[in-house]
Amino acid sequence: MTKQKWKNGPQNSLDKECLEYFREKPVFDRVLRGFREKYASYGSFSGTVTLRKLSEEELEDLEGFFQKNYHGKKSVSVSAAGFQKALEDSRFSEIEPKRLLEMYFREEMTGKKEQKQQEMQRWRQIFLNLESRYRGTPAQAWIHELKNQDEKLKTGLIPYLAKRHRENGKSQEETVGNQEETQKVLRLAADIINAFPCRQDKQEYLAVFAAMLTGNPHAFDDGTRDGQLLYLLVQWMEDSGSSDISDKLTGKSSASEISSGRQQIFPALKKQRQYLAAGILRDDISNYVVVSGIRAWKKNGELHGGMDGFCREGDMVQVPLSVIAGWCRVSCPGNTIHIVENPSVYAMLCRKWQGTMACMCMNGQPRLSALLLLDLLAEAGVKVFYAGDFDPEGLLIAQKLRQYYSGEFRYWHMSETVYEQSRSDEKISEKRLKMLDRITDEELLKTAEAVRESRLAGYQETVWEIYLE
Repeated sequence: MTKQKWKNGPQNSLDKECLEYFREKPVFDRVLRGFREKYASYGSFSGTVTLRKLSEEELEDLEGFFQKNYHGKKSVSVSAAGFQKALEDSRFSEIEPKRLLEMYFREEMTGKKEQKQQEMQRWRQIFLNLESRYRGTPAQAWIHELKNQDEKLKTGLIPYLAKRHRENGKSQEETVGNQEETQKVLRLAADIINAFPCRQDKQEYLAVFAAMLTGNPHAFDDGTRDGQLLYLLVQWMEDSGSSDISDKLTGKSSASEISSGRQQIFPALKKQRQYLAAGILRDDISNYVVVSGIRAWKKNGELHGGMDGFCREGDMVQVPLSVIAGWCRVSCPGNTIHIVENPSVYAMLCRKWQGTMACMCMNGQPRLSALLLLDLLAEAGVKVFYAGDFDPEGLLIAQKLRQYYSGEFRYWHMSETVYEQSRSDEKISEKRLKMLDRITDEELLKTAEAVRESRLAGYQETVWEIYLE
């Protein structure tokens, strides 16, 4: 039952005496709670409350009020009519049962139909206030969508608000009833939508974005309730059909448009991509890619001077996610790039080619920065040659990259023969060998089977000369 703010407490000495009588006898708490639930269902003081496993003391208290013999009984059924008659026959005859419930629980008694009407009225008022406050802003379209799609209210914000209220010491029944708190959350949500950096084709660090909106740089951290709200909005707007909002939030640009199927190839990066599409950088310092021989153009069409300089010098460079997110296209010498898994092999290739050929180091599992660069390379029609380690993890990375890349992708020195040359003495556990069951690429099957049979890992570093030929 949604609680209403209760101001009409005990008015006189009889009210107080009545409350004291029922509160000092614990069995009546069970009785009155039962009728409270009935009132919520029927909208009136009606129905029957059944009490089970009663003690001798509780039976005596019931006998005193109802003037009936309950000796030896383990359960007693109390009807609304019987309770009302007993109340009328007592010294509290001036007090109606509904009035007793309201004083006892300090809340107005309402039925479910009335509660629903009141709840709808509160939501109407909340949205009137929001529409007035955010008229003419990007959040206006979101507020309109939220107002007219009840299912999203139930599956999105309502559970979040319930959790938030519980954390604030409120019961779940007060989720929508606490109009002030609900409006506070929805205003924050609308402010977030209006402030998404993608609207200005910019990126902002998560901590800076949080400080700007809340004054607390950690407000949107993972595990916080406002962080949960932010992610809910990013997901919600990503799924919305509003072209003026969702297109930016889904990252539907020439540099990052990918199918949902390709996103599932690297599911761990999904959240980072969603935030980046909204213009928010969750992790930039450790999210980088190391490249050489690549020229890039910024979204305003200008050549990236830094990348051009490194190309002319023939040097390798570590490029963070925020920089790559600002590119619109790239180019490579000969429209080809060689990608390797290990940094030492990459360094030797860079030393040999000195920028005359493009090279990239994946350094294990791909980061979001690497995927964004792969998207740009594919758009430029760049042919990829990839070489990785010969262990279950390395072969799976190679397969996933081929599945992900939408352009021409070839394995480079990843045959069974090269594996035999690279084989080490490091044994692969049975658990890791099971990972090879996920290899389905025909070009990798023989190599995977050779690894399975020998149970030994092979590494690029042991055959580094082959990459320099």
